[in-house]
Amino acid sequence: MNSLYAYDAPLLEQYGLVCGVDEAGRGPLAGPVCVAAVILREDHLIEGLNDSKKLTEKKREALYPEIIENAVSYKIVMVGPQEIDRINILQATMLGMRQAVEGLSPVPALALIDGNRCPQDLAVPSRAVVKGDATSACIAAASVLAKVTRDCYMVELGKQYPQYQFEKHKGYPTKLHYELIEKYGIQDFYRKSFLKKRGIV
Repeated sequence: MNSLYAYDAPLLEQYGLVCGVDEAGRGPLAGPVCVAAVILREDHLIEGLNDSKKLTEKKREALYPEIIENAVSYKIVMVGPQEIDRINILQATMLGMRQAVEGLSPVPALALIDGNRCPQDLAVPSRAVVKGDATSACIAAASVLAKVTRDCYMVELGKQYPQYQFEKHKGYPTKLHYELIEKYGIQDFYRKSFLKKRGIV
């Protein structure tokens, strides 16, 4: 058995329904932070499932429909730049995690949250799992859904605003991205609080 599934197995035995929760896009200067929550079926092992950062883009995109088709339930939530500026990136991520978990049906008995903290006031018991996307199958599945959803969103945004070349950097703070911001300015899809910290606004 894949070690990620081996991690989940005793928890499934104890709790029944367990969901994994992860995010993509905490670090970029533009676009939303995307959070996914997933309850995987026990009787279907997804071949090649892993932490989204360890997978190629092609592999992530191939796994995405398989995860969706074989999930008991999943929910993907995006929290936009204005909300990130208003409450900060950590709180925006926690808000997204809470909304994703609470959007699942059936309701899980336990939520495994990637990272070192859980959202407050979550409707179900939760457990933080450091490097969870490389530890737990359901967190790894959530990491793939969050990453692919956000990347697709940024590619679409890039089609509307081709001058920013989002298909190349997905909004992350690369040298090219800084140069494009300097050349074309700041739009509503930018996180003003992030730019301020870097002395751009």
